[in-house]
Amino acid sequence: MVVLDATIVNIALPHIQNALSFSTTDLSWVLSAYTLTFGGLLLLGGRAGDILGRRRVFMAGILIFTLASLLGGFAQEPWQLLAARALQGVGGAIASPTSLALITTTFPEGPERNRAFGVFAAVSAGGGAVGLLAGGMLTEWLDWRWVFFVNVPIGVLIAVLAPLYINESQRHPGRFDISGALTSTLGMASLVYGFIRASEEGWSDSLTLSSFGAAVVLLAAFVLIEMRAREPITPLRMFADRNRSGTYVIMLSLSAAMLGMFFFIVLFVQNVLAYTPIESGLAFLPVAVAIAAGAGLSQRLLPVLGPKPFMVTGSALTGVGLGWLTFISSDSGYLSGVLGPMLLFGVGMGLNFVTLTLTAVSGVAQHEAGAASSLLNASQQVGGSLGLSILVTVFGTASRNEAEKQVPQFMAKASPEQKAEFARTHELPGSWGHQVLAQGISTAFIAAVAMAALALLTAALVIRVRKSDLDALSGKASAGGTAV
Repeated sequence: MVVLDATIVNIALPHIQNALSFSTTDLSWVLSAYTLTFGGLLLLGGRAGDILGRRRVFMAGILIFTLASLLGGFAQEPWQLLAARALQGVGGAIASPTSLALITTTFPEGPERNRAFGVFAAVSAGGGAVGLLAGGMLTEWLDWRWVFFVNVPIGVLIAVLAPLYINESQRHPGRFDISGALTSTLGMASLVYGFIRASEEGWSDSLTLSSFGAAVVLLAAFVLIEMRAREPITPLRMFADRNRSGTYVIMLSLSAAMLGMFFFIVLFVQNVLAYTPIESGLAFLPVAVAIAAGAGLSQRLLPVLGPKPFMVTGSALTGVGLGWLTFISSDSGYLSGVLGPMLLFGVGMGLNFVTLTLTAVSGVAQHEAGAASSLLNASQQVGGSLGLSILVTVFGTASRNEAEKQVPQFMAKASPEQKAEFARTHELPGSWGHQVLAQGISTAFIAAVAMAALALLTAALVIRVRKSDLDALSGKASAGGTAV
């Protein structure tokens, strides 16, 4: 349910935009509000399960997530939906790490636990693909609000059945690093807001500059807090190893590009190609298949080739796919301009997922493997939020410049009705609007290529994991790597 909610909303974005009058740049907050709180509080959620009891915390997270889904479905104003999405992220951050930990405590070590981890991984991977199709069906056949309402009966059922089938775990004494969680989450939120605000009001806007200033202060405070905390939410020693730090940079960079790719391609296929929500969901299924294929290939060949070739190749393929998308235009079709680059991107991401997880837990003590893999998961969520905000900033600037070029042509050729509509909405209709949207999207993907290039350089120059490390990697991946 948690993984599904990261994708099910994507397909409904154009309908949410029209229903609640979001601008295209503000619409990105529907995704970022969720991923920011999810990633920022993920480690705190795992710590809460250890200290308070995992079943108790798991049920609390599910109930928070369910309540937030109900509130999101009833939202009448943009701020109401964004608040519900942020609350969903809080619930997901509590439920997700404890669900993985509960598998460890529920099933005995050996074949039974391995099968449980396999089911968990399959359900997590399938949730993303199911979310794309389910989002399309619910939006087209019912209403966009049902992409939130669908979680309510599922969440209630889980909360009712959990006490019957899941044993409570033993509590472990410890402390909550509340200040670390809050400063990191608020700092990243300020940074993301600064980029999105800049796309609308410019870089000299006082609120834009204030947001960036607040981000610097909050993130600096976060580092200082973590350096002095007795039980930090983010153990900074995890970054001492170059391989582990490299995996976090690669995951952050690729996730930044991935969330942006999904966001903009959904807008393109529905607004320019006029796809229905169901058709949009089907259009993205090849990406899920490509990711699964890449992950399966890397898993089979890792013992032979080692991790680094897959990181380099995977990052290169994502970069090529994103580079291909920079050529997208209002005349591009799905087969000619979208499918090919998405398949390349998907295979590249698949090659990286398993490899990054294994490398993230290399050289880590068994009791810290969960923290190492959770940091990788947090990098994925926070990277997606930050990357999307940067891409939206580039999109906003490019589309605004393109609109300024198109307006004279529009005013010369438009009918009185079209001119009246433009005066009311300040958005170019029809083919003029399609050109503005496509130009903004293609320019945004140039920034996405730079993110993939950072991942490629990091994989080539920083990562130094050897094939001889794989035996240790495999053992530790089963302890915490499935989270990603």
